[in-house]
Amino acid sequence: MKRLQDKCALITGAARGIGFAFAEAYVREGAQVAIADIDIERARASAELLGNNRTIAVEMDVTRQESIDSGITETVRKLGRIDILINNAAIFTAAPIIEISHEDYARVFDINVGGTLFTLQAVARHMIERGGGGKIINMASQAGRRGEPLVAVYCATKAAVISLTQSAGLNLIEHGINVNAIAPGVVDGEHWDGVDAFFAKYESKAPGQKKREVGEAVPYGRMGKAEDLTGMAIFLASDESDYIVSQCYNVDGGQWMS
Repeated sequence: MKRLQDKCALITGAARGIGFAFAEAYVREGAQVAIADIDIERARASAELLGNNRTIAVEMDVTRQESIDSGITETVRKLGRIDILINNAAIFTAAPIIEISHEDYARVFDINVGGTLFTLQAVARHMIERGGGGKIINMASQAGRRGEPLVAVYCATKAAVISLTQSAGLNLIEHGINVNAIAPGVVDGEHWDGVDAFFAKYESKAPGQKKREVGEAVPYGRMGKAEDLTGMAIFLASDESDYIVSQCYNVDGGQWMS
């Protein structure tokens, strides 16, 4: 028996990268998956890659409540319900403290924290209304465990996600909804081109130098891959995690111990 057989999952920011790896793993475990993304064309292409009989593409901008609500409505209409939510949509930013702008601060918090909160809220309302509980997984980060000199805003958003996971988990477990989080370390992927560019700018590093340095610093010996996170995502969505509430699991090759 597959671990997520006949479950219905909604994954935000799933057209590429970590979110797509989650979708692929969930389909293998028997779930139907809504690939939600602001880039609907790439979401459709990703859904086709995984097979139209198990996946759908849903357009969703997590900074707009009407887009969150319409995406959830479309998912429920096409899949029948939502048993699992992964709040994966997020962006990265970096700057010295004295150069942080109100605009950048607001944008990153709106997506990373507001998007997580209000998507969680809307899906939780659906789960409560239909009954039977559910699983909600928020994507935190090792950056939420500590500060970094150039990454104040991003670190703060991921610390907020960890705190939100704790509060939401305690509040929603009475409805049979388990809320937990995953905190990756440094994960390779196309997003690292942008991350590396920030450090090249502010630390005067050559392109690719920061990426190489952070990979070498991981105790496991390399940067993570999206596939390294899928086991935890499957576990937290499965019945095996029913007694786990408000936790944040490090999947980071040994970068942080808590």
